[in-house]
Amino acid sequence: MSERHPIIAITGSSGAGTTSVTRTFENIFRRENVNAAIIEGDSFHRHDRKAMKLKAAEAEKSGNMNFSHFGAENNLFAELETLFRDYANTGTGKRRKYLHDTEEAAPYKQDPGTFTPWENVPAGTDLLFYEGLHGAVVTPEVNIAQHPDLLIGVVPVINLEWIQKLYRDKKQRGYSTEAVTDTILRRMPDYVNYICPQFMHTHVNFQRVPMVDTSNPFIAREIPTADESMVVIRFANPKGIDFQYLRNMINDSFMSRANTIVVPGGKMELAMQLIFTPFVWRMMERRKRALAG
Repeated sequence: MSERHPIIAITGSSGAGTTSVTRTFENIFRRENVNAAIIEGDSFHRHDRKAMKLKAAEAEKSGNMNFSHFGAENNLFAELETLFRDYANTGTGKRRKYLHDTEEAAPYKQDPGTFTPWENVPAGTDLLFYEGLHGAVVTPEVNIAQHPDLLIGVVPVINLEWIQKLYRDKKQRGYSTEAVTDTILRRMPDYVNYICPQFMHTHVNFQRVPMVDTSNPFIAREIPTADESMVVIRFANPKGIDFQYLRNMINDSFMSRANTIVVPGGKMELAMQLIFTPFVWRMMERRKRALAG
């Protein structure tokens, strides 16, 4: 953690909804005039798209049916921790981009599914913002979770997470239900061993819970809407959180535990704005004092 060079990390699995949280923070940064260095977790995968397909085929031939993007062997955990440590100490570090599609790849004159060359994080940024799969990973070799000043988990209930992944991969990427189901099954051991444990290290967790029947996510035709959901917000340390203020500002919210507030799904972005804008204010004030000192 660093007062001069703070880090915010959003962690959650594929289909969890971390992208929506990122948009909320981008709005906060724009409104508060915060210059953030943006880091996408996909850029710390070990293999590009073609190499990953080859590695997966090789793993399957050797009998490994659980080869996935979630596990340690296919990610650069040490390099991600080095980036966090270097940024906290110096305000810079090494990063690259993963080019998801033709539109992203065009300016770099590269193929989709490839990485850009490593480069330095620009000097002079106010904070580092990470969004991806592994912002709170702890293994015997690395402890990424120790570095962020604010660590947020995005964890919809598992059936909703699967529905969101199925919908996205089928509608946007053209995959079949069978192909997406196979991916979910293949990732399950790494999900249990690398994704779930992260949420005991996060400072705040957001878990969306649908209020409609999602008992068979593999036949769902649409994602439950925000208005058909509730969001459970759990604080690891509720000290300093004004729950009464949040309840007054967010209609129909209630406390389910001493450290947990539940809000209507349609109010999730409002809740994030109310909760995290003061966090960003405090970060920037501490940074200003540290730089002045």
